[in-house]
Amino acid sequence: MQLLLVEDDFDLSGILSRSLSSRGFEILCCSDGAEALAAARKKNFDIILLDLSLPGLDGLELLRRLRGDGNATPVLILTARGAVGDRIAGLNAGADDYLAKPFDLEEMIARVGALTRRLGRNGELRCGRLRYESAANVFYRDESPLELSQREADLLKKLMSRVDRVVPREELRQAVFGADTAQSEAIDLVVHRLRKKLVGASVEVLNLRGVGYLLCDDTSAAAQRPAGS
Repeated sequence: MQLLLVEDDFDLSGILSRSLSSRGFEILCCSDGAEALAAARKKNFDIILLDLSLPGLDGLELLRRLRGDGNATPVLILTARGAVGDRIAGLNAGADDYLAKPFDLEEMIARVGALTRRLGRNGELRCGRLRYESAANVFYRDESPLELSQREADLLKKLMSRVDRVVPREELRQAVFGADTAQSEAIDLVVHRLRKKLVGASVEVLNLRGVGYLLCDDTSAAAQRPAGS
């Protein structure tokens, strides 16, 4: 597994790098935000560990640019900014998980493991009977390719990159419509069409009204589903 570690504290970076390397990860370390952005654009990583307070380019802005590029690599934020507002800002910017410093090393390893378990072989994304092969840019229900429009595919790719986590409506709008002036509500129509094509895939696209959508498998849908959705 290829891991990008973005941390400007060299002592902490060394500790994390050694610990993760001993567990089979190949690590690339960056201490500068702009350097990390260039690395992530050049190479496909399986996971990114991201500090927020970085020289050159702030971690949140780095994350926003990656998500704006369509980069769906799982991101675990590691930062001293532990306030609720900071965590919300990080998750809204596209992070998959958030761990405040100082943290327990074993907890960090466990969270990395949880994120990487979402990936199938060769970096596939999986949920229920649904999988996405990034190399071929094809979605499958079991072994059958799904026929999706470009907007449906862009939406599903974004949701699959954050399984069991809410993706804000505005982030979905940007992923699907880009710079177009489509209203946020236009996402609802794309979701409606996508749901019809996901029948039999053992997944659900749930609506958290006024917030966004999340993708989960059938076994967790009942617990995740808000009242009235």
